[in-house]
Amino acid sequence: MDNVYLSLLSSIADMNDDFVVIFKDNKVLLTNTSFNNFFNVSCTEEYNARFGELINNFVAHPSYFNKDKMADKENWMESILKIDEKDRIVSMLSKTYEPQAFKIHVDNISNTYKVVVLKDITQDLIKRIMIQNNANIDANSGAYDRKYFKEIAKSYQEAAVFNEKIVSILSIVITKENDVEYKDFVNDLVVMIRKDDMLVRWSENTFFLVYMSENTQSAYKVLEKFEDVINMHPISKYKCKIKLNIKKEDEHINSLIKRL
Repeated sequence: MDNVYLSLLSSIADMNDDFVVIFKDNKVLLTNTSFNNFFNVSCTEEYNARFGELINNFVAHPSYFNKDKMADKENWMESILKIDEKDRIVSMLSKTYEPQAFKIHVDNISNTYKVVVLKDITQDLIKRIMIQNNANIDANSGAYDRKYFKEIAKSYQEAAVFNEKIVSILSIVITKENDVEYKDFVNDLVVMIRKDDMLVRWSENTFFLVYMSENTQSAYKVLEKFEDVINMHPISKYKCKIKLNIKKEDEHINSLIKRL
C-alpha cells in the first residue's frame, strides 16, 4: 500500500468517532485519531511500540471477549468472528484507567488486509455489568474495589514509568466506630482529589488514594493537603488516620502494596 493511499485512508478514518484499526498480515498498520486519543499516543507507530498487539489490551473479564477465550495459536480476529455477533464485545482501559466497552466489527478486505471498527457502547453496557456483577466498583462505598485495583496495578505502574512519574499510595483509615456511611465518605472525599487519582476501598475501614507525582516532594504535598482535609468538615467526622507510602525506584507496585 503506497503512502498516498495510506494517507487517504487515514484521513477518511479520522472522520469517524469510532475507533478504526487497519491490519496488514494481522499487524496494526493504521489507527485513527479517536483510537490514538484513547491510548494517549500520537500515532500508530507509538501505539505499536507501547502497547503491542491489540488483543493484549482486552481486559480479561468473563463478560467480554479476551485472549483467555481463544484456542491456542488462534488469531483473535478469526476467533471473535466465530461467536455470536451480539457477544463480540471487549473491554479496554482508557488512559485514565476507566474500563470501557466496545462492540467489534471485523471486515476481511482480503487475505492481507482487515479493518476493525470498535464502537464505544460503555454507557449502554458496562455500567449495567458493573452494577450486576459488582465488577470494578465497591457497591457499599462507590470507590474502586480491591480486586479491580490489583488487576490493573501493573498497568498503572507502567503508565507512571512512561510518563516519568512516581506512584504513591495514601492509606486513609476511618477510626469512627459506629454509623459510618461509606458512600457519603467517598462522595465527600472524591471532590478533593484529581480526576486521574484512584480511590480504592482496600478493607472495611481502609481506603487507598493512589496517585502519580512528578517527584517525592510533590507526593508529600498531597499528604500535607490531606493532613488538613481530615481535620476539616465534613471529613473530620470520620476520625481518619493517614499514612503515605511512595514506590521506590526499582520496586514493583505489588511490593509497595505489601508495605501498607
